Amino acid sequence: MSAQPVIELYVGPTPNGQKVAILLEELELDYHCHEIDILRGDQLSAEFLEINPNNKQPAIIDTLGPGGEKITLWESCAILVYLAEKHDQFIPKASGERAQMMQWLFFQASTQGPMSGQYAHFAFYAAPEHQYPYAIQRYLSEMNRQMGLLDRHLENREFMLSTYSIADMALLPYAVTTLGRSQIARANLKAWIDRVKARPAVIRGLSIMQDRVAKETIAGGLIGYGDKHRDILFGERQFRER
Repeated sequence: MSAQPVIELYVGPTPNGQKVAILLEELELDYHCHEIDILRGDQLSAEFLEINPNNKQPAIIDTLGPGGEKITLWESCAILVYLAEKHDQFIPKASGERAQMMQWLFFQASTQGPMSGQYAHFAFYAAPEHQYPYAIQRYLSEMNRQMGLLDRHLENREFMLSTYSIADMALLPYAVTTLGRSQIARANLKAWIDRVKARPAVIRGLSIMQDRVAKETIAGGLIGYGDKHRDILFGERQFRER
């Protein structure tokens, strides 16, 4: 890493952060990480809201954006498209395959990520009296349906498209966690995960901020997680007009 990073990455140890880190590593770009600890409420700080008024991580500041001007971006899939286009790598040139790439990115942003997040909320993070069996089963069933879709698509395919692309990077982190929770064998999906995870840049991207995983999160075992954390993550501060 250089002393003057080109990309400032605001991130935590989450799948959405991992997908951006994977691309930064694949592109071999200089970047500097700023930890956003959502249990501490960093995402609601005035400083971070100047970067992302939607109070979610990751976000980036590209200090050498279009025309040499600084650009700030949030929404992980938008960041992937921006960086891939800027560096003309990991993005299809043919219009048909580019459209298919966008299809999978929209699927990831609108379906794969949100359904997994809702399952995690109701199954783990909601207060016990709000861990409704109907909601938990609803989102678990949807996650299983999605894994079946991906498994069928990946039959006789090495990657999501004809070559490795940001579609693979976007879908991988959540696929890893959802397949780990499933009791259903998905041979094609598992083989694709193993294939992509073997890439050195992916290994590095998936490891981002792993030394900062909090014990109060699912990955940390939910040790000590309670009402004060729920208040930060889901309380009224989330919904205030700013």
